[in-house]
Amino acid sequence: MSWYRNNETTTQLFIKVVPGAHTTQVMGLLGNRLKIRIAAPPEKGKANKELVSFLARQLDVAKQHIAITFGDTIPEKNILITESVNTAVLERLAFTE
Repeated sequence: MSWYRNNETTTQLFIKVVPGAHTTQVMGLLGNRLKIRIAAPPEKGKANKELVSFLARQLDVAKQHIAITFGDTIPEKNILITESVNTAVLERLAFTE
């Protein structure tokens, strides 16, 4: 299983979040999840909000098209993007450090 699933209308991402970092950045693959450090604390949804903003910027997708479908309060998150994202963009994101 890959860290993402992409079809004609949606994209699913499987993410491992590490909140409280100095900067928000991709750390690479961790098993079948993409590990991302988040420069926001894990309180009151701040880390989740920063994650959605980061993904929107990196994938050139509007924030309203991104939803956390699993893992609101835990580091392992499943993300649903209600539009297809170019596979090449997803692959570049995984190898950005």
